[in-house]
Amino acid sequence: MSLFYPKESKSPLVGYADAGYLSDPHKRRSQTGYVLTYGNTAISWRFVKQSMVATSSNHSEILAIHEASRECIWLRFMIQHIRESCGLSSTKDTPTILFEDNTACIA
Repeated sequence: MSLFYPKESKSPLVGYADAGYLSDPHKRRSQTGYVLTYGNTAISWRFVKQSMVATSSNHSEILAIHEASRECIWLRFMIQHIRESCGLSSTKDTPTILFEDNTACIA
């Protein structure tokens, strides 16, 4: 399957998340991976076995996007704090795009 991720975005903060369902079949664990970029530079990433046992591929993907969104919220707060501390304009109204390839939700 080929996925399309646009190279240009109006938001400087963009995230990409994915999961591997039952990557460890002996312990029944899936894997989560995400990367968040700011201005085309990776500023936060993580790749880890999920702490919960996912009951399906869809469930595994939802856990991955949840972890990425938690990190995204924290990064948005930090970026806003830094911008305000430096006297720069606010970016509160700019949405953050998180990409995920959850085919169950797309269908």
